[in-house]
Amino acid sequence: MLILGFLLGLAVGIGFWLWQQFQLNDYLAQILQPLTVPSHRVLLIPNLRHKIKLVKQQRQQLHQVLQTQKDLLEFAPVGYLQVDEENQLLWCNDQAQKMLYLQRWQPGQVRLLLELVRSYELDQLIEQTRNFQQLQTKEWEFHPSCEDAAAISEVKSLMLRGTSLPLPKGQVGVFIENQQPLLDLAQARERAFSDLAHELRTPLTSIRLIVETLQDRVKPPLDRWVGRLLQEVDRLINLVQCWLELTQLESNPTIQLHRNSLEVRSLIASAWQTLEPLAQRQQIQLAYSGLENIWIDADESRLYQVFLNLLDNSIKYSPPSTTIEVEAKIVPGNENLDESVLEINIIDSGSGFSEADLPHVFERFYRGDRSRSRVTITDNLSSAVIIGSGLGLAIVRQIVLAHGGSIKAMNHPQTGGAWLQIQLPKVMANSPSQDYS
Repeated sequence: MLILGFLLGLAVGIGFWLWQQFQLNDYLAQILQPLTVPSHRVLLIPNLRHKIKLVKQQRQQLHQVLQTQKDLLEFAPVGYLQVDEENQLLWCNDQAQKMLYLQRWQPGQVRLLLELVRSYELDQLIEQTRNFQQLQTKEWEFHPSCEDAAAISEVKSLMLRGTSLPLPKGQVGVFIENQQPLLDLAQARERAFSDLAHELRTPLTSIRLIVETLQDRVKPPLDRWVGRLLQEVDRLINLVQCWLELTQLESNPTIQLHRNSLEVRSLIASAWQTLEPLAQRQQIQLAYSGLENIWIDADESRLYQVFLNLLDNSIKYSPPSTTIEVEAKIVPGNENLDESVLEINIIDSGSGFSEADLPHVFERFYRGDRSRSRVTITDNLSSAVIIGSGLGLAIVRQIVLAHGGSIKAMNHPQTGGAWLQIQLPKVMANSPSQDYS
């Protein structure tokens, strides 16, 4: 009986062990099933080796692609740097090292970017990119820091343009372009044009004196050619003068201003009175609306030039028997101005600006749509003479900017004509008790 019980327990134990082995084999088969060939369950290890080989090949290919992209960035004509989520510099190419004077950084080092480059603008660009998670662009003047006091005079500031984009895991990549060569080229061109304009003034004045002398001595019908010549000489003299004036305003705008308190409504009326003979030929009227007795601190002669130019354009481009609207009102300042500003809107009923011209109307020599070109048919001449230098609105913009204001061009939704909007700070609601000059 005892032996029978022992044999029965042994059989049960062996059966339980066999059941466990079966369950274990079935579990292992489920785990290794993706690595097996359905028709041949015995090929687990060779299949696993094949999978490992494929993974190594893919890793090698990705490494080659990564190295190729790194080489492209290394030899790119623009700078590139990459920082992690803590603004530590991970990598930068040779161009970025030269532009940002990163002599203290070596490949493989991970250091805070702020320790290597003291640029608030670059740091702000990176933070904005990380916060908004979209591409950002910024231009700034970079002043390199120099540890060697003797070399400070040799280190020059650079005008840089940065374009940054967000990367995974909070990293940010920044492409940096050196704008300084373009800026130097533009400045050299400006100096060359200014020197040329100075040199042209004297011979043009001499030519005009000669033409005036001939005008009194030449008889009809040849005198019409002398009149045409005088008109062209005057246009060249005006072009040279406008160019010199614009160059002076751009190089040092504030020194050209002689501020005092002036009443805006009277200034606009004075400019219109000068142009009124031209307006009467086409029966064009001026309609002023808005504030009366509003004073600002500004340069009277410069602002008179602004309104003279804008009203002259409105007259030239307005159809006969129409009205030019001028509106003055006080509006809240923008984010850069805490005080209120004076807004002046000048609206005509002409053809307006084309959509292609609107972004460029304040650029030098931009003529734009021919439908807005000022054309005058001279007596006894079949050809048309284009009047205007293409510098008037550029000068207007510089004068307004010198006063701390802004100007923009639009098309008015009601009249369809040109709509010039000027905003000027330093508004005084009533007549001042003292002179601010």
